[in-house]
Amino acid sequence: MPEPLRIVGLSGSLRRGSFNGHLLRAAAKLAPEGMEIAVGTIRGIPLYDGDVEASEGVPPLVAAMKDEIAAADALFLVTPEYNNSIPGVFKNAIDWLTRPASDIPRVFGGKPVAFIGASPGGFGTILSQDAWLPVLRTLGTQPWFGGRLMVSRAHKVFDEAGAILDPAIEAQLKAYVAGFGDYVREVKAARA
Repeated sequence: MPEPLRIVGLSGSLRRGSFNGHLLRAAAKLAPEGMEIAVGTIRGIPLYDGDVEASEGVPPLVAAMKDEIAAADALFLVTPEYNNSIPGVFKNAIDWLTRPASDIPRVFGGKPVAFIGASPGGFGTILSQDAWLPVLRTLGTQPWFGGRLMVSRAHKVFDEAGAILDPAIEAQLKAYVAGFGDYVREVKAARA
């Protein structure tokens, strides 16, 4: 039996009823045996301020998240799309996670990353997902390009409790998560 995978999942929305939070929790539930998606949060991460970093260092919440990501086999980003791009709060969290810059290789270097997203609009989160590519390239990650998942009209996909109502979307999500797990295992095997 292959070694279990531990993946850190982050939703880029702070809203309690966030479609992307629902999507992340659904992905965690649909993860195949031998794969755990730990549902993390960016809630509580302050706005990045170089003066705060210089005087107080990296906030404890950020330091703990950096350690969690560094210890994980992969990172799973679930991104909303605001104004055709990356949500500011999500980019801000990633910016804090890169401080100090000398720590980027430990946290992100060679890390397999997948990204999906949900939106009430008709095009899903294609522009936000595309906008993440230069950021992930700069951080030295290994994005998975084996599939794409952009949930459009998300207000019709989830019920009030966050459960997926559409069996086709659920099947796509399950296949996506399994495919990402296979990719993470391939990356780990190549490094061994």
